[in-house]
Amino acid sequence: MCVLLGAAGLTSAALVFGFFVFATATATTDTAWQPQAEEQADAIVVLTGGAQRMRTAGQLLQEERGRQLLVSGVNRAVTRQAVARLLGVGAKLFRCCVTIDYAAQNTRGNANETRKWVRKHNFKRLIVVTASYHMPRSLAELGRVVPEVDLVAHPVLPDRFRDRPWWLDPRDASLLAAEYLKFLPAAAHYAIERAVETPGRDSGGQEHKAIAVQ
Repeated sequence: MCVLLGAAGLTSAALVFGFFVFATATATTDTAWQPQAEEQADAIVVLTGGAQRMRTAGQLLQEERGRQLLVSGVNRAVTRQAVARLLGVGAKLFRCCVTIDYAAQNTRGNANETRKWVRKHNFKRLIVVTASYHMPRSLAELGRVVPEVDLVAHPVLPDRFRDRPWWLDPRDASLLAAEYLKFLPAAAHYAIERAVETPGRDSGGQEHKAIAVQ
């Protein structure tokens, strides 16, 4: 019994410590991932959920950081014109270079729809735009389904975390805790799939490439 209690205590402590590491890395201005100005890729994907993400993705497309942009997880009630306004791109650029995914309903769906798009166009390097706290789970889900693609993280720190420390607002702490608990199984799934495959190869015989967190 003592051994079981001790193991439970250690597990709980590890989870709590992991949460604080997660929250500090993804929701504070001094340690949130900082995208590199020179990052370049074949294409860009933005996982919808906030106007900041959309503006950021649109700016990256205008700066020609990627040739194409996938907007994944758009609500079916949102028109193409509304998406263009949120991205802040001109009509010509929008028509030629933006694909809208209305099918994805969650992060795993985002990853699956991105896989179809990436493999259709044979992209090898992808900039991923999403909220900073959502980025770890997004990279885990994407890395699981497109292991042959270089993923470059471009996290967007929400204003709510710039305005105040997350630990001072119960809603922010709850949001981060919920995301952390979703991230853990996604990371475990990713690790298990990579472990059972032949080192350096995916199921299609393609070489694995690392996730680049910049």
